[in-house]
Amino acid sequence: MTVAPKRGDYDVVVIGAGPAGLAAAATSAEAGLSTLLLDENAGPGGQVFRAISSTPVTNRSQLGADYWVGADLVQSLRASSAEVVHRATVWSLDRNLDIAVSIGGASAFVKAKRVILATGALERPFPIPGWTLPGVMTAGAAQTMLKSSALVPDGRTVIAGQGPLLWLLAAQILRLGGRIDRILDTTARGNYFAALPHAFAFVTSPYFTKGLSMMREVKAKVQVVSGVTELSASGDGQLASVSYVAGSKRETIPADLLLLHQGVVPNVNLAMAAGIEHRWDDLQLCWSPVLDANGNSSVAGIAIAGDGAGIGGANAAVVRGRIAARGAVDALAPAAAAKLPAMATLRTDLARAERGRVFLDTLFRPAPQFRIPQGDTIVCRCEEVTAMDVLDSVAIGATGPNQLKAYRRTGMGPCQGRLCGLTVTELMAQARGKTPQEIGYYRLRAPVKPITLAELAAVPKSESDVKAVVRG
Repeated sequence: MTVAPKRGDYDVVVIGAGPAGLAAAATSAEAGLSTLLLDENAGPGGQVFRAISSTPVTNRSQLGADYWVGADLVQSLRASSAEVVHRATVWSLDRNLDIAVSIGGASAFVKAKRVILATGALERPFPIPGWTLPGVMTAGAAQTMLKSSALVPDGRTVIAGQGPLLWLLAAQILRLGGRIDRILDTTARGNYFAALPHAFAFVTSPYFTKGLSMMREVKAKVQVVSGVTELSASGDGQLASVSYVAGSKRETIPADLLLLHQGVVPNVNLAMAAGIEHRWDDLQLCWSPVLDANGNSSVAGIAIAGDGAGIGGANAAVVRGRIAARGAVDALAPAAAAKLPAMATLRTDLARAERGRVFLDTLFRPAPQFRIPQGDTIVCRCEEVTAMDVLDSVAIGATGPNQLKAYRRTGMGPCQGRLCGLTVTELMAQARGKTPQEIGYYRLRAPVKPITLAELAAVPKSESDVKAVVRG
């Protein structure tokens, strides 16, 4: 049974129950602030700790020690006075800190004195020929099924792309007895040289030994092809094969399942719709919110924590959540801040958690050919718009993503740009000889998630609302 929030207003409302949201809600509640945590999933954890309270995978070594850190975060939250509402879809947030949320088929509004956005990350679009075929999925989708239902591939499986999650997923699939036929590593060879100046910070970070042992574990069991520069999926209504080029080698292999991954990017839809200023991040190749040292955004009262503030990983997300909550406590109840760790301590923790991040961002910077497609490769899945369609629109006058909507309806489908937005920005920037910052992004508005008319109609109405539309 889904329960609605008990009140109409709170000191702090946290949106998202991933690592950052769990830490933020527990911290603000610990200081005595009335705290509400809203999350659209059935249980806490976000993507990193998905199904942490319900996963059927009980052998802790199969998902790894990092996953089970989430259990401690959930325990801290449940021991606090924070109110938690799951299956809650937040579809609007404005500058007045009014939050619109749909729960159990009905919408309601909640007011906050401070909002902490912890909406996490999305997988970066990976637009290759054939990526819309049934049988092609993202690595994150496969990991969701693995964590929540212990489902692993048993057919001919290829994993393609790059980044830490790719290796983590491969290790988890193998530990659960799943099948992987080949891993196609798309990391550009030049990235290794570019990352070298940042290697010391990485080698002395927790990432190094974990990552190295995980890659060894996978490579001992699966054929890995490195230096992949071309990639496509083929099949008649269903994936049948994967073709790739690595050096002088060109090969087509049969496949029932292709898992794609080339990193994650901040989930910016709700933040952008709230009017928060964003800037193009040239290192992480994505839009990131403009924030101060405490995670405060350009909109007064709204802070952003976790990967939605810029990709930093789960450990950094937890600390960012605590910093944002500490900032809210300092603003609303300074006397209670003594109960919490000092901000200087939290900043030291954050620096430690982010150590080695620049190395990873540089090493796993996706190659242009896997970000900016050509020809009849689909860019916008919802409206079936190809790269050539976008370029044709630029040629006849489309200047940016918002103008492109009028020509091709890109970004106007159910995903609201989540699967095409970055591709459209970079594709148009390249075509017009401009920077992504100059080209811009979709103008996002509420509702940022699809909702029904019935959910809107169920919004509680005051007497004055009724009188405004009913004739006397």
